[in-house]
Amino acid sequence: MKNVSELDTNFKINTAIDKGDIKFYNIDTPPFKLYGVFRENGKYRRMPESVAKAVSSGVFALHTNTAGGRVRFKTDSPYIAIYAKMSGIGKMPHFALTGSAGFDMYSENGGYRHIKTFAPPFDIKDGYESLADFGFSHLREITVNFPLYSGVDELYIGVSEAARIYEPEPYKLQKPMVFYGSSITQGGCASRPGSCYEGIISRRFHSDYINLGFSGNALAEEEMAHYIKGLDMSAFIYDYDHNAPDNEHLLKTHERMFRIIREANPELPVIIMSRPKYHLAKGELQRLAIIKATYDNAKKSGDKNVYLLDGRALMAQTEDEGTVDTLHPTDLGFASMAKALGDVLEELNI
Repeated sequence: MKNVSELDTNFKINTAIDKGDIKFYNIDTPPFKLYGVFRENGKYRRMPESVAKAVSSGVFALHTNTAGGRVRFKTDSPYIAIYAKMSGIGKMPHFALTGSAGFDMYSENGGYRHIKTFAPPFDIKDGYESLADFGFSHLREITVNFPLYSGVDELYIGVSEAARIYEPEPYKLQKPMVFYGSSITQGGCASRPGSCYEGIISRRFHSDYINLGFSGNALAEEEMAHYIKGLDMSAFIYDYDHNAPDNEHLLKTHERMFRIIREANPELPVIIMSRPKYHLAKGELQRLAIIKATYDNAKKSGDKNVYLLDGRALMAQTEDEGTVDTLHPTDLGFASMAKALGDVLEELNI
């Protein structure tokens, strides 16, 4: 483990935070550990810039939204601050700014506990800073979740100059679960980053994950499928029903994506989900049938590692009361989704 004395301390931040002994550290330096995103060409990204550009202009525009990004570390500092430089701030009438543009923080000591939402100012433009003051020193294992619908160019963690900082314990499940899908997969409209269903799943299983949700732009392109098939993952979960423009597109692409990923990963658990909605109209039932056909065909071919999760089961705890706008889940809806999906994952024992 590395402590604070071994860190590069040359990062000078002009801060308005009223702590005389505060010192900021760049999260790209050890002992901080970064998950779900990586740094490339001055920004944190969820996939390589060149691949995103090859998939579509929409995916390219969204791949720097930091959904699923996390930084983890241990410290005995009596307070923790963040200083973020940001771009592409997501502001929407149906989405809390704390979710689209905010960071939140969990302690992992003896189980996860939410301890702070770093709320951005309403007029946020190019970043912000915020402080969580505990009032006493205690060694805490920390996870800071990145914003769901905004870009992060730089992130610094501020602690007391006298504090120690250590590497976090490895995730119990170190191979990430990979999630692909629509705006719901990306996290719309969680009230804060840690409330998206993937975040809840990650805490339940103490697992790494990668969020490849692309709001309005998850079209199961071949380039995307070929990128995903090469990831070293513990499970693949996908649902892009809402983004498929029509039944024909879903029929053309759904089983194709499954086959591309399955051929490269014959033993990988794959969970196929339909849109998370409890009451389905006729057209939505037709889409469900297309999705179910992918599953049925895989099972008929002898696939023992494919699973189907009906979107009605995802919303069983809330029905359609668990949404903001009859489509995007609230925190309650995401909790319902995480319970249904988590119970399936529990049976897989991955």
